[in-house]
Amino acid sequence: MLIKDRGWLLVRGRSHYLQNYLQKLGLLALGTSLLYIGLISKRIPAVSAPLLLAQIPPDSSRPDSSPPDSSPLPSPQASAEANPESNPDALDLDLDPEVIEDSPVLQRWLREVPNVLEEIRNDPSFRTRVRFGFSQFPSTDDASGFNLGVEDIFVGKTSLTVSGDYYASGNGDRSSGGAELRYYLLPLGNYVNFAPVLGYRQLETDSYSINGLQVGGRLMVVLSRGGAADFSLTYKQVGIGSDESAGVAAFSVGYALTRNIRLSADLERQDADGDGDNRVGIVLEWMPN
Repeated sequence: MLIKDRGWLLVRGRSHYLQNYLQKLGLLALGTSLLYIGLISKRIPAVSAPLLLAQIPPDSSRPDSSPPDSSPLPSPQASAEANPESNPDALDLDLDPEVIEDSPVLQRWLREVPNVLEEIRNDPSFRTRVRFGFSQFPSTDDASGFNLGVEDIFVGKTSLTVSGDYYASGNGDRSSGGAELRYYLLPLGNYVNFAPVLGYRQLETDSYSINGLQVGGRLMVVLSRGGAADFSLTYKQVGIGSDESAGVAAFSVGYALTRNIRLSADLERQDADGDGDNRVGIVLEWMPN
């Protein structure tokens, strides 16, 4: 009886050991299979849905099946020119189409973005000015008078400008008038510029009278673009080639009160044959558009 019990226990123990061994073997086989499937899936390239659909032949039995249209699509630029409302840039502005039609600037920007830096360099930083004001002549018995003129009329889109001025005292002892050409050597958009000056001028005082060719130079310093604020220094020699000549130095500073109106102050000194005369002016300037 004892021998039978021991045999039964021995058989039961071996069967339990065999069962555990089979479970471990099954888990090992399952892991190996999953690893193999993972390696195979990496080697197979993914096929996109459009590619699969492209390989499906069209159903000729369907009445609406037709070959794709191979005609070229219109370019975005052509579509925008034909219909400005379809221009995505115009839509991004969120503006009424009539506003865009009435604005040449917007239309230009929608057609092509301009070279803003180049335009800033060449767009004049100062403007044409028409001048009229009051003058005081301390060296001529402190006489008072008037002055008028025009500054920097641009000749086309060049760096050449035309200027002219005239002033006179109320007692008739002082007067001066002339016209000149200035050619600015640097781009007109610069904040600092220099121009040679060539022209004609007549100077009248109670001591002398000089007229003739004038040659000189002008330094222009722009503090704020568009004529808002600037100052200039000018020196000219009048009467070149004649028996008498005079040197004229002038300083002018201007500040805009409105978009088209400026207030300016002038200081001028002229010397000829040991005689020195000066002038102070307060000038109202109008800048046309």
